[in-house]
Amino acid sequence: MKIGSKEFDLKNHCYIMGILNVTPDSFSDGGKFQKMDQALYHVEEMVQEGADLIDIGGESSRPGHTKISAEEETERVVPIIEKIKCRFNIPLSLDTCKGAVARAGIAVGADLINDIWGLKYDGEMSDIIAEAGIPCCLMHNRTETVYGEFITDVINDLQESLSLAEEAGIRKDRIILDPGIGFGKTREQNLELIAKLEKLHVTGYPLLLGCSRKSVIGLTLDLPVEERLEGTLATTVTGVLKGCSFVRVHDVKENVRAVKMAEAIREYMDPV
Repeated sequence: MKIGSKEFDLKNHCYIMGILNVTPDSFSDGGKFQKMDQALYHVEEMVQEGADLIDIGGESSRPGHTKISAEEETERVVPIIEKIKCRFNIPLSLDTCKGAVARAGIAVGADLINDIWGLKYDGEMSDIIAEAGIPCCLMHNRTETVYGEFITDVINDLQESLSLAEEAGIRKDRIILDPGIGFGKTREQNLELIAKLEKLHVTGYPLLLGCSRKSVIGLTLDLPVEERLEGTLATTVTGVLKGCSFVRVHDVKENVRAVKMAEAIREYMDPV
C-alpha cells in the first residue's frame, strides 16, 4: 500500500503510527501539543525515534469528551498539517470522522483518513475519500457494549463499513481496518478482541491496532495513564504476532524496539 510517497509492505512488517493530538482534552496528552512549536518538536522527536507515519487528531474521542464543530476541528488540524508537510517527509494520517474536516485536511496534504466511526458518522466521508483516492483506516465502533456473538458481531460491523466503502468506490487496496479497542467495548471484550485478532484476517484487509495507554490497560493493571507503557508494549507484541500491519502509539521509541523484537520471534513461528 502506498501512503503519501511511501510504500508499505503490509504483509511482512508492522509499522509505527505515532500519535499527535492537537487537542486540549485528549485522555493521555491533552493540551501538551496545542502550540505549533510544541507540536512540531514532538513530530521531530517521533520521526527521529522511528515513526513510519503520524496520526493527527483535532478532537478528543475519550469518553465524556466535549464535542466541537467541524470548523473548530479544521482550525486545529489544517495549520499543523501544512507545517509538517513543509518540514518533514513523512506520511500524515488525519484522525477525523467529519467529512468537512477530511476534505480540508486532504486539500493541504493529509495522506490517509483515519475514521473512528468507519464511514458511519458522516454520509459524505466515503465519497470524499473515494474522490481523493487516498487510503483510509476504518475503525469498529458502537454506542453500546451489547453484543450477541462478540467477535462475529465486530466482523459484521466492519463488513458494513466495507460495504459503504465499496458503494462509494474506495479501492480495496486502500483500506485498513481497526478493531476499535476502547470503543463500544467493556474491558473484558477489549481483552478478548486483542487475544483473537487473528480472526479478523477473515476480512482480507490489513489491521491497525490502537491500544496505547488506553483504559483496558489501566483497568487491568490498575495504573494511571502515565504508567501504562509496559501494558501498551504487551499489546503491541501481541498485535505483531497476530499479524497486525500497524500499531498506533504515543511512545514511539519503545514500541519500535518491541516491534523489532516481536518480528524477529515471528520469523520462527507458524503463519497466523
